Amino acid sequence: RRKMKPPQSYKVLLHNDNYTTMEFVVFILESVFKKSLAEATQIMIHVHENGIGVCGSYSFEVAETKVESVHGLAEQYEYPLQATMEEN
Repeated sequence: RRKMKPPQSYKVLLHNDNYTTMEFVVFILESVFKKSLAEATQIMIHVHENGIGVCGSYSFEVAETKVESVHGLAEQYEYPLQATMEEN
């Protein structure tokens, strides 16, 4: 019998830029990633100071959907905010 591999998990990353407001990043973290205001603020500060930050770990499909949601909202509000995903 072949061993079943556990499902891969993917982390979703937000990338800092010089145009997206801190308030919008917090809004994204609260709405797309369901973070509390305190968590969202902490992640936003980390992204701001380090250029990149982890929003959470998800299955491939969920991570992909969250990245698409970030890009859709950023486009709607005319911000260049980028999100990516990578295997944990």
